[in-house]
Amino acid sequence: MTPPPRRTLLRRSISASLSLALAAFGTAAAVVLSSAPAAQAAGVPAPSPVAVPGRGATVPFKEQEAEYAATNGTLIGPNRLYGTLPSEASGRQAVTLDAVGEYVEFTLTAPANAMSFRYSLPDNAAGSGRDASINVLVNGGSPKAVPVTSKYGWYYGGYPFNNNPGDTNPHHFYDEARTMFGSTLAAGTKVRLQVSSTSASPSFTIDLADFEQVAAPIAKPSGALDVVSDFGADPTGAADSTAKIQAAVDAGKAQGKEVYIPQGTFQVRDHIVVDKVTLRGAGPWYSVLTGRDPSNRSKAVGVYGKYAKDGGSSNVTLKDFAIIGDIQERVDDDQVNAIGGALSNSTVDNIWMQHTKCGAWMDGPMDNLTIKNSRILDQTADGVNFHYGVTNSTVTNTFVRNSGDDGLAMWAENVPNVKNKFTFNTVVLPILANNIVTYGGKDITISDNVMSDTISNGGGLHIANRYPGVNSGQGTAVSGTTTAARNTLIRTGNNDYNWQFGVGAIWFSGLNEPINATINISDTEILDSSYAAIHLIEGATNGLHFNNIKIDGAGTYALQIQSPGTATFTNVVATHIAQSNPIHNCVGSGFQITRGAGNSGWYSDPPACTGNWPAPVWTNGGVPQGGSGPTDPPTDPPTNPPTDPPTDPPADTGNLAQGRQVAESSHADVYGASNAVDGNANTYWESANHAFPQTITVDLGAAKAVKRVVLKLPPAAAWSTRTQTLSVSGSTDNNTYNSLKASAGYTFDPSSGNKATVTLPGTSTRYLRLTFTGNTEWPAAQLSELEAYTS
Repeated sequence: MTPPPRRTLLRRSISASLSLALAAFGTAAAVVLSSAPAAQAAGVPAPSPVAVPGRGATVPFKEQEAEYAATNGTLIGPNRLYGTLPSEASGRQAVTLDAVGEYVEFTLTAPANAMSFRYSLPDNAAGSGRDASINVLVNGGSPKAVPVTSKYGWYYGGYPFNNNPGDTNPHHFYDEARTMFGSTLAAGTKVRLQVSSTSASPSFTIDLADFEQVAAPIAKPSGALDVVSDFGADPTGAADSTAKIQAAVDAGKAQGKEVYIPQGTFQVRDHIVVDKVTLRGAGPWYSVLTGRDPSNRSKAVGVYGKYAKDGGSSNVTLKDFAIIGDIQERVDDDQVNAIGGALSNSTVDNIWMQHTKCGAWMDGPMDNLTIKNSRILDQTADGVNFHYGVTNSTVTNTFVRNSGDDGLAMWAENVPNVKNKFTFNTVVLPILANNIVTYGGKDITISDNVMSDTISNGGGLHIANRYPGVNSGQGTAVSGTTTAARNTLIRTGNNDYNWQFGVGAIWFSGLNEPINATINISDTEILDSSYAAIHLIEGATNGLHFNNIKIDGAGTYALQIQSPGTATFTNVVATHIAQSNPIHNCVGSGFQITRGAGNSGWYSDPPACTGNWPAPVWTNGGVPQGGSGPTDPPTDPPTNPPTDPPTDPPADTGNLAQGRQVAESSHADVYGASNAVDGNANTYWESANHAFPQTITVDLGAAKAVKRVVLKLPPAAAWSTRTQTLSVSGSTDNNTYNSLKASAGYTFDPSSGNKATVTLPGTSTRYLRLTFTGNTEWPAAQLSELEAYTS
């Protein structure tokens, strides 16, 4: 017997829409547009995530986009379609150079002695990447060749992905390189990236360049131990320095002295384990730890606290150096992160993390870690993940770009995450999943951040009871008060290639169980969202409060409601919503809206419930892009928006069960009961195996005269024909149940849609329960959709 295909963990989404009338709104900050020089690449103006006053990380560089620079190359984009080069570029635009002599030329707006630039080269036929170089010229002077490579990009297939170009879904195209000029260049200097040869790479796509004035190297602190002069580490990178740096760190702990990493590139092939010690460098442009074990690829450079099971580490400071790894694939079991383990009462300050699996994956229990003033670039998985009982910890003033998974994440698996904070961070271009997310967690703060350019299977900000180990029974579910204040989201949300519909810029999920908490979203801008601005799915979310929110541009809807919940809206103003009806809601009165003063542009009664998802309309710079949906989105909010909530719920039409609260006797793995009422036939509920009878119960919200139940399994041919034995009962109070249909066998055949219909007498029923006692092809109850109708 071949089991049915397992449902993919839905961690991930494409982006879409914005008017550029970006004046400040209430206490929300105004977004600054990058200005294009005359006669340049003529890219469509788009808001920059590094130019939002008072929000996000304070970065040391001045950023310039290639699409606004002088060039004789080819402008690509704007485009947000997953798997295309512009979709992963900042602002969804870039410039491709594919001939000798083609260039992008930037004019400095401030003095700089260093630059980093974001680029993409094509993969090679083997999927192992190609190496090349591109010239940097200053004011037309002698060229300097800077190495570039595609070996850290180009992933294929489904999660967790592979390096086989013959597979589907190519993505993760870009990388970053950095170089110093050798002297300070004045404002007005012209810096050119120019192709000198196409023999090693047929093309070079340039996204942007960051120019900065790097300070002089930091001298060794008085009394510090030196990993080179005192312990013999090799600053040339020729020899393995792992043991010598570890010896210096151990001595620093024993002697109560700081440990200093001088200028150099140091080969490190395993974890440096730190505890009760300060490890600092001359600055992240000067002191670099890099490397990987040549034979055991699961060992690589990283600075780790002891694991919690070994007692954890505490009182550690990591400061002023870079960890630049050599991770070219995603293997989730490998501990090849820049920083890891458990670090309590510790600080990570001004660390550059690049080309590792995760920037910092912290496994608790642990308490009071601060990560600040850092850069996390080009990861194969998360930028940061506070995992498994991390408390009172913070990431602040940190810049994250091109993470392979969630940019900044908290995941309370089995052990509660409590009172953690993500503040004043800029998170750009997570290639998979969300810019910022908390999976479970109590009293969490996510404020004063900038999130932009989500790529696939996620949104900008996500608050959820999702993923294993997140539940109220273990105290790990979303609880207490979650605060998300003064955030700016730009071009966030995207298409989920598993669901085949859009994910909102800010979205909520009760997949494991309903969210019952206080969630305050305030003083926030949601700009040019690729699909919906606000989105609920996969189980109820209760306790939402939206206050002083500006929604300017949404590729589909202002609100996409696919699950029940309760929410208050005060001073929420929406403009430039692509769909004429700004709300899509098929759960009816299951989602309760309380409207305060000052709202406009997002409310409608009745909402849309079409059963079809419109193509998004992306309005980069007010110019519609992509999709086949409306070409003329509304430009003004309603002149007289409703002032009172509806007094009567919608009529009983359509599927009464979709998005309703649902209970189960059990579920296997991630296949929870909410999958059976999410409107998606490709997701499913599966009960515990070998444990009949099993039940699933849906609360219709009020007593209904149900006359027909349609039961579905995924339509894929991989699901063989099966017969499930089940009965149907109903209740008005969830205590006393009466039989509505006696036990019988129902056949599900993929060739005829893999569904079965059960006729009922129309008895008034609020709680509809199915009891399964058998399944001929799998030892569990299985159901992808439970649909209830009054006709």
